[in-house]
Amino acid sequence: MRYTIIIPARYHSRRFPGKPLADLAGKPLLQHVYERARQSAAERVIIATDDRRIARVAEDFKAEVCMTSRRHENGSQRLTEVVDKYALADAAVIVNLQGDEPFMPAACLDQVAALLSDERCGMATLCHRLERDAELADPNVVKLVMDKHGDALYFSRAAIPHCRDAATPPMYYRHIGLYAYSAGFLRRYARMAPCEMETAEALEQLRPLWHGEKIKVGVTALATGIGVDTPRDLQRAHALLSNGI
Repeated sequence: MRYTIIIPARYHSRRFPGKPLADLAGKPLLQHVYERARQSAAERVIIATDDRRIARVAEDFKAEVCMTSRRHENGSQRLTEVVDKYALADAAVIVNLQGDEPFMPAACLDQVAALLSDERCGMATLCHRLERDAELADPNVVKLVMDKHGDALYFSRAAIPHCRDAATPPMYYRHIGLYAYSAGFLRRYARMAPCEMETAEALEQLRPLWHGEKIKVGVTALATGIGVDTPRDLQRAHALLSNGI
């Protein structure tokens, strides 16, 4: 499938200002993410940023950059601006690779893009089996349930489905924060009002479900590493790279 990767990257992070430019094994964090993206089958990789410092560094490592507004509240709004600036057709497939995911396997990028061959769905994401009990109780680990077609039913910070009978535990899945969208879906999403369950869970992906959109979910067994949210995460990323991950 032909698709484009867009990497949203902003400088002003509350927990880690300047994160995209932080040094990771001699390169900016953002460059590691970009190089992962280039290993995929994507025909184009675009870095979307609102900060000239990030743009200059990205241009230094020969990335294509799209300058976007500072007023966006989330990454999907930034992606929509890029889609409109490039006048992409509604059927164009966009993969949103966060600028703090230096270990995302290229195979996962290709997999999530391919899920949009199901024309019923304008959005797709990935998950993997969750097997550690500690993660079930962790609200920072987002869980999901799917129907028999592989369409998402719900995302939650709680352990879902609830296990009423401990003798027959259900299969749990952890959500991976990697998304693919059709350009037309992004334009529709921009017009969707927030919903109550999205606010309660603080999970933006619940908004399209509430509005009746289908989200296709793929299961992967590949390790996706860690996202870099804090300076401590950056130290962990250094350790992983030194171990050849």
